[in-house]
Amino acid sequence: MMKIACTICGEEYPAQGAPFRCSCGGMYDVVDFPPYSPANLQADEQRHNPLFGPGVGKGKITLGEGNTPLLKTSFTDGDLFLKMENQNPTGSYKDRGSAELINFLRSRGVTFAVEDSSGNAGASFAGYCARAGIQARVFVPESASGPKCMQIEAYGADLVRVPGPRSEAAKAVLTAAEAGSVYASHAWMPFGLVGIAAIAYEIVEQLGSVPGSVIAPVGHGGLLYGIMRGFESMLRAGTIQQEPQYIGVQAANCAPLVDAYQRGSVETVEPSIQETAAEGVKVTKPARGKAILQRMLTGKGRMIAIDESDLLSAYWESAGKGFFMEPTSALVWAAAKTGLQDFKTPVVAVITGSGYKSSIQKSKE
Repeated sequence: MMKIACTICGEEYPAQGAPFRCSCGGMYDVVDFPPYSPANLQADEQRHNPLFGPGVGKGKITLGEGNTPLLKTSFTDGDLFLKMENQNPTGSYKDRGSAELINFLRSRGVTFAVEDSSGNAGASFAGYCARAGIQARVFVPESASGPKCMQIEAYGADLVRVPGPRSEAAKAVLTAAEAGSVYASHAWMPFGLVGIAAIAYEIVEQLGSVPGSVIAPVGHGGLLYGIMRGFESMLRAGTIQQEPQYIGVQAANCAPLVDAYQRGSVETVEPSIQETAAEGVKVTKPARGKAILQRMLTGKGRMIAIDESDLLSAYWESAGKGFFMEPTSALVWAAAKTGLQDFKTPVVAVITGSGYKSSIQKSKE
């Protein structure tokens, strides 16, 4: 197993059980991230599996995640490559992390687990639990979109709608964890990061080079952080000579990392809650925020915020060009449209989730 340790006290992840955080309250992270090496790859659709940790091998649970297309579109200021993570089995990039996390739980003999989510992570968790024969319970805020909730229930998971904002769902699942349930947190547990890192590997393989910039929406930060770790792994292995510029995007109505970045701090301040169509980034306390800010503030990239009007405009504009994505994904389209000329080329934007997961309707005005 990869070396995983607490980011505060340094204690290694226990050999038994499946705690979501250290006994000191700290977050676990991967210490010795698997180095990327083409020599270690399989010659099939799950070619990156040998780089990963628990569950790898003949009995690994999978739904065929990964190997998503990289498509090119054009703006007035240049070309944009879209990494179509919305084409994963349950409709979002979360499947990459869920595959690794659920295989870890399975290796520890877990038969029942709980999770909290704004929708995509919960749907992915429910789908992979169903595949693995693990009973799932998912806590979602009452504002979670109808299609995502229907998907969670379709997989046979228990759906618990929690009144109030996203933070209340997080509190509810913590209560369940304190009562003894295994809390399979996609935000806190580090096992999914290696699956998400494969996005970086695939981008380089498909593009044929390192992109100049990678744009990704940021909620808890697992997506962008996992991609960063992937490129860092390739750099350490000598497969690439430099990392891309990282562009993290948040909705202006919920942008704690943008605020911290602008203050030059790695510490976030919980913002007041405002509504945004980008429910996937409506996170006031980003779990991987500090790790991202530590990299951004050393010159590896920047954080930007998108106004709600620009977000909704990008949502409909991208659909009009044939790319039906959820509003959270439209954040990267809006960022590219307004700042493409300022980004290092070629530019790759990560399309995180399918438009089928959204219940937004177009105004008839």
